[in-house]
Amino acid sequence: MPAYHERYPVGTRVRIASAADLDAFQHAWRYHDPLTTAQLAFAGQECIVAQVGFYHGGDPLYVLDGVPGVWHEPCLSNIPAPAV
Repeated sequence: MPAYHERYPVGTRVRIASAADLDAFQHAWRYHDPLTTAQLAFAGQECIVAQVGFYHGGDPLYVLDGVPGVWHEPCLSNIPAPAV
């Protein structure tokens, strides 16, 4: 992603990564806004992006409706639109 450009705009429905993926991210990430243990309980849940901000340097940081913490883009994925 280009600097200061989010993949998931406010209002986008996203899925939080699996517990295994969140655990791997939590152990590998060494920079700003680490995942907390409390966030791991939300693995696999669908939610709506409530806010998007950017860390200095362009990393998008997400606040999800009804879900605690700050979320990194690699911890989220698109929810495919239902087939019509």
